[in-house]
Amino acid sequence: MRNFNTSGPNIPEKHYTLPRLSMIEEGADKVHDERYFTIWAPRQTGKSTYFRLLAEHLEREGYKVAYVNFENFKDAPIEALLNMFHLCLNDFWQMDFTGFGLEDTFTEITKVRDKRLVLIIDEVEGINEKYFGNVLHSIRNTYHSRTMHGLKSVILVGVSNIVGVVQDNASPFNITDNLNIPYFTDEESLELFGQHETETGQLFDPSVKSKISEITANQPGLVNGFAALLVHKHPNKSVITYEDYLEVESWYLTEAIDKNISNIVNKAKTHRNFVERLLFTEAKVPFQIHRDAIKELYVNGIIYRDKDGYVAFRVPLYQKCLHAAFYPYMNGELDRIRGSINTEDYFTKEGKFNLDTLILAYKTYALRRRFRYFREKDKQGNYITLKEATLVYSFETYINAFLNIVGGKSYLEAHTGLGRTDLLINVDNEEFVIEAKVYSDITQFKKGKKQVATYAQSLSLDSAIYLVFVESEVTNKNVFEDVETIDGVAIKTHLVFYNLETDFADI
Repeated sequence: MRNFNTSGPNIPEKHYTLPRLSMIEEGADKVHDERYFTIWAPRQTGKSTYFRLLAEHLEREGYKVAYVNFENFKDAPIEALLNMFHLCLNDFWQMDFTGFGLEDTFTEITKVRDKRLVLIIDEVEGINEKYFGNVLHSIRNTYHSRTMHGLKSVILVGVSNIVGVVQDNASPFNITDNLNIPYFTDEESLELFGQHETETGQLFDPSVKSKISEITANQPGLVNGFAALLVHKHPNKSVITYEDYLEVESWYLTEAIDKNISNIVNKAKTHRNFVERLLFTEAKVPFQIHRDAIKELYVNGIIYRDKDGYVAFRVPLYQKCLHAAFYPYMNGELDRIRGSINTEDYFTKEGKFNLDTLILAYKTYALRRRFRYFREKDKQGNYITLKEATLVYSFETYINAFLNIVGGKSYLEAHTGLGRTDLLINVDNEEFVIEAKVYSDITQFKKGKKQVATYAQSLSLDSAIYLVFVESEVTNKNVFEDVETIDGVAIKTHLVFYNLETDFADI
């Protein structure tokens, strides 16, 4: 029985696998044209699975394909790299290159006339910088004479823009092609789920399929990860339900020790203020790959270039994980808030929860305590939390203090784009939607109302709260508290004013 693969390249006989035939044909066409090209994309996009399927396709056409992984050679001497290189070439091509140096190895390869050879180098960035340029120059020399020998194509695979690396280190190494490995489409994810359903009879509820696609943005590794865990946890259920999905999402956010997510968080921490600005404001940042922060976050699959050319979060799950990683849990305010809450104040005589009274209580709290307590410091005593981020942190802390007392729950719904997160809270099995954001301009202010209305509609709710933090110097007459019905949803706007200087200062 096949399963969902969560580690390494897919083996179609063992794993549910999408053939992605059009992409295989695209890669094969490049090889037919004797082009040397690159494959680069963020991690967990299925690059290794793709090039192995491409290799099998080319083998069926009579090519001899060798692939080698240089992931762990950053500090290795050239002799170690050559040993690995020769072992792979000897194994795949059945030719002995033992004892040859780097340049001589490629010279020997060019002597082959009776075979059509293809070389795939995976994790090319892992090659030691001391001789990285020599590797590229050796490949370049074979490129210019490729019509005269058997090495018809070399494919470089990595997570960063290899074309830029090549130009920087081996100009004029002329690899101008790149083959993009996109995330799955919604239809492809459905096809993957369908393979499991057909082979086992176990079904995923349609809401589960939709939610996995949404929270993962159809990133192949995460799609497989969610599905694999759901199947593992519920092997005997005929239908995997939305409640089952929520348990797995919670596990990813609170318990999972996941190498890829840990890498995401660690990379984001090196650019914390930039990431928090993306998380909590709606500032339009032009996507410019030559900016170090943007390049590093993009390479690791955290952000991407949206259709308008701006930076946007790629995967909502990563957005949620980053929010959780930066949240200041240990500031003592949670206990202070819990001690001051009288739960009876927030329920009607009939026992129905009144969210408006809780929002008004938070506004009173924020006016009294302000926001400095939600800024974290590093070991040297320097603030590391963006001021705008602490505004949202203070609100979420207050809400969660209340929910802890009454046994309620909260779910942060992150969406693709920037600055948009909806807080879904559940009290006595009744759901409420709150969107908390920092005011940037009137256009975004109005757009936010529409967004929260759309989300409330998706949950069949007829009302929602729109909480907006506004800098005290903002005087736009169109920014005010009101209740407005948008697409049948009553949106109640609350404003919380703050001062960037005084409200964050130490006493």
